[in-house]
Amino acid sequence: MARVCEVCGKKTQVGNAVETRGKAKYLGGVGTKVTGITRRKFKPNLQRVRVVTPNGSHRSMRVCAQCIRSGSIRKVVRQRPFKLPGK
Repeated sequence: MARVCEVCGKKTQVGNAVETRGKAKYLGGVGTKVTGITRRKFKPNLQRVRVVTPNGSHRSMRVCAQCIRSGSIRKVVRQRPFKLPGK
């Protein structure tokens, strides 16, 4: 199973890990120097969530945290909220 968000399609991206050394000029140093650059992976923050699909059924999906927070999905209500009798 690929590490991909099932809603927005966000997946692993590749970038650089830049290692620096030295003290910044504004702190009184001679400036920071780059001492190493290696490749690294940026992985999406995927969560396994039970989701209500548009046709009303429940399904478990791997969704990124950004989609959960933005409201792109509707989570399953596991326990109904408390209701006062007679209202």
